[in-house]
Amino acid sequence: MDRGLVLAARRPGRVQLVLLAWASHLFWSPKLVVWYCRQKHFVRKEKDRLKPKKKEKKDPSALKEREVPQHPSCLFFQYNTQLGPPYYILVDTNFINFSIKAKLDLVQSMMDCLYAKCIPCITDCVMAEIEKLGQKYRVALRIAKDPRFERLPCSHKGTYADDCLVQRVTQHKCYIVATVDRDLKRRIRKIPGVPIMYISNHRYNIERMPDDYGAPRL
Repeated sequence: MDRGLVLAARRPGRVQLVLLAWASHLFWSPKLVVWYCRQKHFVRKEKDRLKPKKKEKKDPSALKEREVPQHPSCLFFQYNTQLGPPYYILVDTNFINFSIKAKLDLVQSMMDCLYAKCIPCITDCVMAEIEKLGQKYRVALRIAKDPRFERLPCSHKGTYADDCLVQRVTQHKCYIVATVDRDLKRRIRKIPGVPIMYISNHRYNIERMPDDYGAPRL
């Protein structure tokens, strides 16, 4: 039985040793012990064992390649040259709901904030999110279907609105994001040149907007 232990327990583990001790009481032959261990995947064959990977030596004279994100040409440092009237404003679900609670008309309040024509934009993901909220938010759904709102189609997978807005703003710097969500505002602040519209003191305010545009900050 010692030969069977040597053959089967090439890489002994707790389960394997218990099995071999149990097999020795049953008077199993060494071949039968090895076969049983392989059937239960306790012992791997020589060809199935993982071989250590050989580390490739790096050539110090070789040129190092790295990917550098392309800097958008519309930015002059932090100044976004694509912003200008009429303003295209991406609206979030929470922004519509809080505007209803504050009794603010979206389009008129945006124009009062920026002193220019504003076009609210709503993506398919935000519209789907409002529709999922049910009958309780039917007023928000009616506002989202206003003909003054521009509908933006989404071609990506999934319906998570925050990721959709961040992805769209990263690709196209011509939008202002209207939201009251803290997590979304924290993510938008990491993207240079994208202003954020929010609600405070029953009116709309703008953040990270060039001083040449919009109402004065309070």
